[in-house]
Amino acid sequence: MRRRKKFSVPGKYLFACLAFGCILLMGVSFITGYSGEPVNTAAGYLFVPIQRGLNYAGGWLREKTDNFASLQEAQNLNEELQAQVDQLITENSQLQQDRYELSELRALYELDESYEEYEKVAARIIGKDAGNWFSTFIIDKGAKDGIAVNMNVMAGSGLVGIVTKVGDNWAQVRSIIDDTSNVSATVLSTSDYCFVQGDLKLMNEGVIHITELRTEEGAISKGDKVLTSHISEKYQEGILIGYVDELVLDSNNLTYSGTLTPAVDFEHLHTVLVITDLKQTAD
Repeated sequence: MRRRKKFSVPGKYLFACLAFGCILLMGVSFITGYSGEPVNTAAGYLFVPIQRGLNYAGGWLREKTDNFASLQEAQNLNEELQAQVDQLITENSQLQQDRYELSELRALYELDESYEEYEKVAARIIGKDAGNWFSTFIIDKGAKDGIAVNMNVMAGSGLVGIVTKVGDNWAQVRSIIDDTSNVSATVLSTSDYCFVQGDLKLMNEGVIHITELRTEEGAISKGDKVLTSHISEKYQEGILIGYVDELVLDSNNLTYSGTLTPAVDFEHLHTVLVITDLKQTAD
């Protein structure tokens, strides 16, 4: 047996009927001036549910609007705060860079004062070979600034290397840690002569070679200063190269070889001083 379909009135028609009834009651009340108990009761049944529904809908919309406004305000505030954080990070990075450059310039000034007998020009490094170490690099000063081949270059606490090529506004520098570098040197405490030879592989341990050192056993200690010697053909006398690290007696039982810790940080060079005086004496 087939079930009979339930009769239902669509919501929009029901709402239209209620609205029409409300308008009808309002019209009757207005025309007749009658607002007695039956009319009030009927109006209550019609108006109150609608009013409640409208109030609920209005409250819901107001709550959603307030929530949206609060969310938008929070998002705007978050964007402003993020912009401030980004700005502070940028300013902090710039301050750190400025502080580092100031510290570097102060070190150059002190180095300049330590070797005041030599004329110098400050230069910034603008290029280098691949790798971690500044074995060869390019500076932003050249012939127009009085730079010439074989001029000595310093940074940090001592000797960096020597100028090998020059252009109008640039120059190439070979540092003492380069494999082709060989510097005539002397140990300050004993005045014994030796050679300091570059070695990039050994530089990974933070040291380079000392060779052909003639000295008495036990006369030189770890940490003794090694300087450029007066008999060097290209290097000015008395520039700090580094500090004795380790010495061993050679197989000839006459000389010592070992390692030296450079006075310069060859991994973090940015600016240098070029001594514009050329060495005049020869070996």
